[in-house]
Amino acid sequence: MRCSASAMARRRLPWGLFRKPLYLQARFSYLHMKYLFFSWLAVFVGSWIVYVEYSSYTELCRGHDCKNSICDKYRKGVIDGAVCSSLCEKNTLYLGTCLTAKPNSQVYSGNWGDLEGVIKCQMADPAPRYDLGTEMEPKKWASAFNQPTKGTSVEKFRGMIINHLEAKVGDQVNLVDLATQVLSIADANKDGHISLPEARSTWALLQLNEFLLALVLQDRGHTPKLLGFCGDLYVIEKVPYSPLYGINLPWIIEMWIPASLRHRMDQWFTPSWPHKAKISIGLLELVEDVFHGTFGSFLMCEMSTATFGYNDRHDFKVTNAQFIVPEATFQDGIRQQHCDVDEDCLYGTDCLTSCDLTKHRCTPEVTRPNLAKACETLQDYILRGAPSDIREDLKKQLYACIALKGSAEHMEIEHSLVLNNIKTLLWKKISHTKDS
Repeated sequence: MRCSASAMARRRLPWGLFRKPLYLQARFSYLHMKYLFFSWLAVFVGSWIVYVEYSSYTELCRGHDCKNSICDKYRKGVIDGAVCSSLCEKNTLYLGTCLTAKPNSQVYSGNWGDLEGVIKCQMADPAPRYDLGTEMEPKKWASAFNQPTKGTSVEKFRGMIINHLEAKVGDQVNLVDLATQVLSIADANKDGHISLPEARSTWALLQLNEFLLALVLQDRGHTPKLLGFCGDLYVIEKVPYSPLYGINLPWIIEMWIPASLRHRMDQWFTPSWPHKAKISIGLLELVEDVFHGTFGSFLMCEMSTATFGYNDRHDFKVTNAQFIVPEATFQDGIRQQHCDVDEDCLYGTDCLTSCDLTKHRCTPEVTRPNLAKACETLQDYILRGAPSDIREDLKKQLYACIALKGSAEHMEIEHSLVLNNIKTLLWKKISHTKDS
């Protein structure tokens, strides 16, 4: 019996010794394969994301092409301007970080000597077109710097400018003054003479909504200053704080943050309430200036916080005026738009009209005025942290503002009343402080 037990023990001994290591080896092999699979998957997904982002970047950011195109025309004597030599010969104008959102409008941070600025350059489309969904202006070949023609006098060029401005903003009494401003900018080297290349550069810039708005509002301080140009490439002063509020995060982090959390995070990164009040007053003053202003009315068709910013003194600034268009231009363009539903009559994100189903054409009047859209943009921004003694009154005024309709009877009177009420409420609260 003892021998039998000893034999059984000997038979069991190898199995008892090796069963556990074999199990561990199998488990290790499984974990190893699982680790390798997920590592491979992470590398594959990461590489794909990097490739997509790089492809998007190279498609959007074509500053080198833009510079080459501009400098080629400068060297041929087609265009000229204050920054041409710095960009093309001295290399003292640098294109820095790419800020481009659309391929046909290149935007870069940059330095021009000791000045920090933003460089904007218009890239050509393959063919001239009129697209309601992008800009309320026809696109042209970058090589179309052919106006005015050789032999055009300054007086004839002035007439061209006045006719163009009238087509853009309507028949305004001060167009001659505005044309004089354009001519003063055209003389880029300030030698008292406008050369043909300078005139062609100015004419190209004059086609752009943002450039036109900067001219109209240059004395109001809501738009960045024009520092210089070369062809339709131009440099404006940098707005240090943009967007209006929020924080810019790397895209890899952005994609994992829920929208609700992102909104709360944006609210954390805002100035103190008195500073927000001053910035908000600036936006309201912009709305006031473009609503039946000195040079006609303009429509704000993308009321996004990303298109606004402010400087170190908390002065409000427009950082992207591409979708602030003259009302006359908007109405002429929208009338041509075929539609089946009201949503077909949308320009930008905020200028909506109605569809006339009898003609299948869009009507020219927007459903909401600039002020209502501005108040909607400001609502969360200005109410957060508002002093308790004005919070309820401010909320009521903002709700009344958001409810404004473009087609309401006596809209102009109501518009002015609501705007002044909000401005007065904010101004009274900060007028006695250093923030004002």
